Amino acid sequence: MSSFSNNFKLSALSAAIIAASSASFCAQAADGKSAAVLEEVVVSGIRRSLTNAMDIKRDSYGVVDAISAEDIGKFPDTNLAESLQRITGVSIDRSNNEGNQVTVRGFGPSFNLVTLNNRQMPNSSALQSAGISRSFNFREIAAETVSGVEVYKTGKANISSGGLGATINIKTAKPFDFDEFTAQGSVKAVMDTSVDKGDDVTPEISGMVSNTFADGKVGVLASFSHAERDYHVDRIGTSGNWGRGYPGQANPDTSAIDTSRNPTLATWRIPTVDVDLADYQRERQNGQLVLQFAPTDKLTATLDYTASRLEERGAMNRMSFWFDNVESGAADVNGTIINPSRTNDELNFWAWEYGFETENDSFGLNLEWQATDNLSFTLDAHDSTSHANPGALPAERLANLKNPFGSAAPVTIAADFSGNTPSVSYDDSALPGGAYDPANIEADLYQQRGYEIENNIQQIQLGGRWENTDEGALKAINFGFAQTSYDVDSTEITSANFALGGGAMDLSDLDLSFVAGDIGFEFIPQFSALQFIDLAASQGLLNPINKRRNGISEDTDSIYLSFDFETTFNGMAVNANIGLRYEETDVTSYSLTNPVIGFNWITPLEMSKIFADSEAADTLTGAYDHFLPNMDFSLDIREDLVARVSYSKTIARSNIGAMFPATSLNNHFATGPFRASQGNPNLLPFESENLDFSLEWYYAEGSYVSAGYFRKKVDNYIATAEEERIIEGPNGPLTNPSANPRPGCPDGSVAIPVAACTSQPGDPAITWTVNTPLNLNDTKVDGWEFNVQHMFGETGFGAIFNYTMVNSDDEFDIYSLDNDFALQGLSDSYNIIAFYEKDAFQARIAYNWRDDFLLNGGGGGEPTFTEEYNQLDISASYDFSDNLSVFVEGINVTDESTRRHGRFTNQIKDYEEYGPRFNLGLRAKF
Repeated sequence: MSSFSNNFKLSALSAAIIAASSASFCAQAADGKSAAVLEEVVVSGIRRSLTNAMDIKRDSYGVVDAISAEDIGKFPDTNLAESLQRITGVSIDRSNNEGNQVTVRGFGPSFNLVTLNNRQMPNSSALQSAGISRSFNFREIAAETVSGVEVYKTGKANISSGGLGATINIKTAKPFDFDEFTAQGSVKAVMDTSVDKGDDVTPEISGMVSNTFADGKVGVLASFSHAERDYHVDRIGTSGNWGRGYPGQANPDTSAIDTSRNPTLATWRIPTVDVDLADYQRERQNGQLVLQFAPTDKLTATLDYTASRLEERGAMNRMSFWFDNVESGAADVNGTIINPSRTNDELNFWAWEYGFETENDSFGLNLEWQATDNLSFTLDAHDSTSHANPGALPAERLANLKNPFGSAAPVTIAADFSGNTPSVSYDDSALPGGAYDPANIEADLYQQRGYEIENNIQQIQLGGRWENTDEGALKAINFGFAQTSYDVDSTEITSANFALGGGAMDLSDLDLSFVAGDIGFEFIPQFSALQFIDLAASQGLLNPINKRRNGISEDTDSIYLSFDFETTFNGMAVNANIGLRYEETDVTSYSLTNPVIGFNWITPLEMSKIFADSEAADTLTGAYDHFLPNMDFSLDIREDLVARVSYSKTIARSNIGAMFPATSLNNHFATGPFRASQGNPNLLPFESENLDFSLEWYYAEGSYVSAGYFRKKVDNYIATAEEERIIEGPNGPLTNPSANPRPGCPDGSVAIPVAACTSQPGDPAITWTVNTPLNLNDTKVDGWEFNVQHMFGETGFGAIFNYTMVNSDDEFDIYSLDNDFALQGLSDSYNIIAFYEKDAFQARIAYNWRDDFLLNGGGGGEPTFTEEYNQLDISASYDFSDNLSVFVEGINVTDESTRRHGRFTNQIKDYEEYGPRFNLGLRAKF
């Protein structure tokens, strides 16, 4: 790992600033007014936790919401994302019955910056389906190690850029937060009702020890957590997209289409129908070691190390069939082919295996120096890395079996999409013994794929604050400098063989069995993808693993200056923070691949890529700069009534995967379509001008009502531009060997190609549809946030209700075929929370609702919508003493399911059931 001295080379501008100010930036000391509140020690109990969060909101500049731990090691929910969804304007997306990423005011995970103790944190993932994202996944950090979370909804000059929706800061404890020896520990039994294979009850253990020595001059804190979870997912759905071209259909019945909504008589079909059974195991460790040293009252040094380890394993089996094309079927009123069918086809028997690790490590140093009574400085530096799938092994392995394909043994397949979930039917009477007879099942294909990603962030922040002790409206000047080096190196891992049928592979040693099926499939297969691939390897059918490397480096220098004002107007207190942040960013991206030189036509459908023997590199650069102002004003109309107005400009940087320069050949079936994509390292960040108004009435201790209006005008929104063009390989244009078939083709395999079935210079050049991301669009988003928090006197009862409305003109129009641009993640949401806290007993019930939203699509392609979802969670605890308590938690206690669909509701993508989850545990503190 390179040193700070090599990675943080100061520009002339940076050196001049440091020389002039002697120090700079500290996002941690945001402003004197709010910093005094944000440094409060963690409090106990639901009421105190909510009151503390309310005080942060009341006393901060701009619009800030917060969650505080109810006690040491006791956060309101088992998952940070689940806690954040209780904040007005924050909603979450769930994966496997667990919150994993957040949307703020309609802006999804990639538009929100997540920091840990005000430090920008890296992220990585090994699965191709997850892509390469900047957005932090909250499941990787244990809630027990967190003391609080702050959500900054308005931009601040002294906060790192990158949060267009919000900047979310996760806080952890330090030894000087506690006056004496402190220890906490909890043990929890997790009871997942969905488990089919695995342990019904798994452990979660956490602990923290902190102490100070040498008359409070030295402090040490160590925390650790270990969590295991086994769970099962039942899924009914489809794969691929509901498309207007593939799988094709000649002369569909369109008589039922409503031409007032669909005047072109467009029709949509889906390639597959699936039913899945999946079992997963997850193990997570978090640890933190913090050392603090205060040699004088004016100087404090903090050295910290934070680590997390996440290991995931999973196995899935799928029963399916694939419409290579649709021969017959009628459209419904919207144009969805609801009863597709095809003769002379096959059933498919799938197996998946998942396995990967993610290692996160962060080393940090923080120095706080009170130079004079008026002037203080802070230095903060960290080196943090997230490494997914070390060793670059495939993270996902899948295999498929099928019935023998051909006129001698046809299977007729059909589906019905007229209801909430699909049903299937098939005629396998031409197969003696039927489609599930092992004698009628042969190998088809295997694939291995995944990423190894290493994301490193090195950041140094120097900050200063001058406080005015004399009379006057100016109370403080904050100034700072930061330098951030953001590096991502990814290795994409792929290997496949699509030509294992026709007796090419011997399956006699494969352990294949069946369990009861669903939606019309008689059975669901049970076999291991790993065993299948091992058998392929033993028979010489395993193709080499292809690795493609991509990377990006972003170096950002930033400076800021802000002023805090406090004055009065007509007897009303006025507070203001006015600031400006300037940033310069240089971008370098690279792709290192074995380029494609042609195609190998293996089966009637499959054309595999032929790669060059040597690697070729593409390198491109980009640069941009931004001025990011903010102005926050608050007026105490009276002591308990506060009005706010804020203006700010914020940015969010483009997705990493969109900035790699290489061209990816995505679809290349012999029958088409031929689709490719190319990244663009010159993409500019999304830039938003934000305006906020709010009125807040703090009418009693722990109780308040607030209403706020927000508007965001976003420029540089990324849209996809399509271009029809021929792609050049090292030896000339890429050509299509299936366009004018030569005798005997298709034939051969990936490992042993037949020369006549490979691309030749005389073959027709392929015309590709190439997608390239460009900064093309702008949009406006506005909405309202309402929140009521009320404590019912000394009864112990309390309640919270909040509601968020989000609107935009750029929503997906399901009746338009020209949705070149639509906002993803836009949805209304609300929370209803009731609690009781009296003496030794605490109880809480929390209901969350989120409306349907566009999950992906809208860039010229077909959409995926996540349907509205509600979830009910409960928790209760009893304190046997000041040191020992017992607790119980229930997550998704009403067993809600998740459903996703395409353009219309009957175009199902996923219907998933997880089951409730319950936790029972003990917590002790000293």
